[in-house]
Amino acid sequence: MKEDNRTMVKEFILLAFSNFPQHQLLLFIVTLLTYIICIMGNTAIIAIVQADISLHTPMYFFISIFAFLEILFVSVTVPKLLANLITANKRITFSGCFAQLYVFNALGVTECYLLAVMVFDRHLAINKPLQYSSIMSHGTCVLLAVAPWLIGFLVVIIPTVFTALLDFCGPNELNHFFCDLAPLQKLSCSDPYVSVISTSCTATFDVVVPFIIIISLYMHIIVAVFKLKGDVGKQKAFSTCSSHIIVASLFYGTAIIVYVNPMGSQYDRFLALMYTIFTPVINPFIYTLRNREVKGVLKKKIRQLQQFCYK
Repeated sequence: MKEDNRTMVKEFILLAFSNFPQHQLLLFIVTLLTYIICIMGNTAIIAIVQADISLHTPMYFFISIFAFLEILFVSVTVPKLLANLITANKRITFSGCFAQLYVFNALGVTECYLLAVMVFDRHLAINKPLQYSSIMSHGTCVLLAVAPWLIGFLVVIIPTVFTALLDFCGPNELNHFFCDLAPLQKLSCSDPYVSVISTSCTATFDVVVPFIIIISLYMHIIVAVFKLKGDVGKQKAFSTCSSHIIVASLFYGTAIIVYVNPMGSQYDRFLALMYTIFTPVINPFIYTLRNREVKGVLKKKIRQLQQFCYK
């Protein structure tokens, strides 16, 4: 009988923002424009870094990997949300739902640790400038870039499996715009205690810990900045650090609220917009496109293109 109950639900219905029917078109336009800007911005970063040898440094190596990750991250949920906003078909298969859940959370954990790696790289460059080149060798960079992906796609298996093993005997309407752990746990007709605990433990390990590491590293960076001579250098460093901290706080803060104590709140879908759409679209501008070196390369490439067109 238990197995029969589990197999009753063959698909889920993503309600998304269907309770705001008068705003569906507006939400679609805003989400589509945001998605396009995110894809174009991160693609531009990868292209710029690859095109100019002066940017072939550890910092830009990590930034280009981060840009590629952001493209994947938003592409897991946003296309389905766009389809949901303009079509009557809001269904997703049982297997498709858990595939989306797994990939989305794996990429999210990867981003948490990759952000920590990027801050560690900057911390090392500022506090150990003489040893930086020898420490951050090509092999070390590759290892630090691969590690977050391995961690992300391994640790998320645990809460995904525990959630997939729950009984789903109806209803099958998810009050969210993508399949996630808390909404599915809330929908289960069996006790989700083990799944909830595994989600909280995983979130603590994969969201809270990297965030604490990032804040600690930034504190050391700020202390090092105080030792810099000249107000211009200090102002630039503080501006960069403050921007990074704000974006990281938005991403980690909302993720901590949703995952550390997963209650399946009706507000989760609105908080999810922050880390699934908002931060990915501003990350290219915060981490790269406002950078003086990148601006210089971009201007040079534009001049070269103009010269080619005038020939």
